[in-house]
Amino acid sequence: MLLTFLIVVAVVVAAVVVWRRRVPLLAKLLGQPESRVDRQLNRRRE
Repeated sequence: MLLTFLIVVAVVVAAVVVWRRRVPLLAKLLGQPESRVDRQLNRRRE
């Protein structure tokens, strides 16, 4: 029970960290400048 709880907490923390650092991580993965990735993520969705 405790182990399951710790695993869930670790996954949630990892997801939050990845979400908050998504621009640098995506830029590194895609080989694109951060400014370009940021522009694509923040443009208006219509």
